[in-house]
Amino acid sequence: MYKVKVNDQFLFEVENKDSAFLVNGEQVQLDLSTIRHNRTHVLYQNRSFNTEVVDINKAEKTCKIKVNGNIYQVSIEDQFDILLKQLGLDNLSANKVLEIKAPMPGLVLKVLVEENAEVKKGDNLLVLEAMKMENILKSSTDGVVKKILVKQGDKVEKNQILVQFK
Repeated sequence: MYKVKVNDQFLFEVENKDSAFLVNGEQVQLDLSTIRHNRTHVLYQNRSFNTEVVDINKAEKTCKIKVNGNIYQVSIEDQFDILLKQLGLDNLSANKVLEIKAPMPGLVLKVLVEENAEVKKGDNLLVLEAMKMENILKSSTDGVVKKILVKQGDKVEKNQILVQFK
């Protein structure tokens, strides 16, 4: 499930369940036709919509979408963002973060950075498998990796320190 906010005003719960597209729990029938990699023609309730992805910020999970000439700012939260909010790990101050902790128990599949590497906010740090899903943990701050406390194949517990910053 995804929580999709449009123009910081409208909130929708969107999911793809059993090959059906659900918005706020109700099935929605869309006829999609890709024009180019960032342009799509959509038919919905006998109405025609020309859509274009204008800008994507993957780190912030936001994008700008133009629909029939109108631009909409869209932000998306996936199940992991929602879980981080529930755990209280969504409001970490970017300037004060000195370590990355495991948001849940899991298995380290891959470490993507090295000690003394310079990282920017949003850079991938490691891949953690939890609840049979792969989760990419990203840097919540700009900084330099001081120490990596885990290696590939390590099992980690919730709130275990994985990476420390200088």
